[in-house]
Amino acid sequence: MRTTRRVFLKSAATVAATGLVAPSIIRPAGAQGGTVRIGMVLPVTGPGADAGRFALNGAKIALEAVNKAGGVLGKPMELVTEDDQTTNPGAVLAFSKLASQPDLVAFIGSIRSTQNHAMAPDILKTGKPVAFGGTDPVLTQLGNPWLFRFRPNDSFSARVIAEYGTSTLNKKKWAIIHSTDAFGTSGAKALTEALGKSGATVALDQGYTNQSQDFTPVVLAIRQSGADVIGSYFTFENDLGIFARQLRQLGVQAPWVGSASIVNVTALKLAGPSLYNTFGVADYAEESSDAARNFGKAYRAVMKLAPDNQSSWTFDAVTVLAKAINAAGKTDPKAIREALLAIRGHEGAEGTYNFDQNGDGLHGYNVVRNDKGNIVFDKRIDFYKA
Repeated sequence: MRTTRRVFLKSAATVAATGLVAPSIIRPAGAQGGTVRIGMVLPVTGPGADAGRFALNGAKIALEAVNKAGGVLGKPMELVTEDDQTTNPGAVLAFSKLASQPDLVAFIGSIRSTQNHAMAPDILKTGKPVAFGGTDPVLTQLGNPWLFRFRPNDSFSARVIAEYGTSTLNKKKWAIIHSTDAFGTSGAKALTEALGKSGATVALDQGYTNQSQDFTPVVLAIRQSGADVIGSYFTFENDLGIFARQLRQLGVQAPWVGSASIVNVTALKLAGPSLYNTFGVADYAEESSDAARNFGKAYRAVMKLAPDNQSSWTFDAVTVLAKAINAAGKTDPKAIREALLAIRGHEGAEGTYNFDQNGDGLHGYNVVRNDKGNIVFDKRIDFYKA
């Protein structure tokens, strides 16, 4: 099933002291000509549907705030979404349907690196800015000038995982577990390189296929390797939840430092106590900054649950796109692109945005710990150099 939504958001009640307001969804007759419209690819169906719901929630809250503050170029901002069905072909089709609408001035892409790779040729052909959340470092090295990343790439996550595991946890013999798609493969490669520089060894480099239901062979390989710490790059939270339960059921209690999926809401719900005392590099941590805390308050007030990086990056993407369009003073794609590249020191929910020439906006991660189901902020490590 594919669904299309036009979401037009305007002011409602102010939320707490954050200056953000709860979203309301309306479809006013004839509103299209009087709005600035952006498209959004997200999973409404398939295994990523929960993530898509969180992503849309973050975007809605940002749109509400933007429109309350006067909109974009004096007009309300409107969001048009298409279901990517949590598949690469679905993402390509969803983006194609959005790109066929000439009045859309920019887009929000996927949090999945593999889907952004699939869409990249059409993004280049369309020639309009796309804010995306995939963390494969290669995505901003494709020579595609329209890709702008709103999460830190995995060259940073690998450096933080390696540093924390070797220095803070004092573990030197690693098992690296990763999906075999673009995200997992690039993350594992970056982690192997980072561990090599820190003097640690990789006892096991074990890939798995997305949507696996039985990780017993992977867990047994970890046990046999003699690794004293696990580093991971999981694409889907449901895979991580299954792996975590089977890992503990088979008696492996080694410390575990994972990429951002280890602290996502869906993974925490599926794995429960199996993820207690694990560590993650999280692009969003509620206590990492005032901007992160304000977003957390607004999200909790509206959605009645804790936010995670599925919602924080889309919140930032909408906010920054609106800022860039206003700075450009027009909806010309090249002008919006130049305005995005010029952004420096923007305090977002995910961190401080300083876009480099490749389109990477963030250059660091937060280290967090799962304390009996509560995600506790430890520290922020940032590598940005002006």
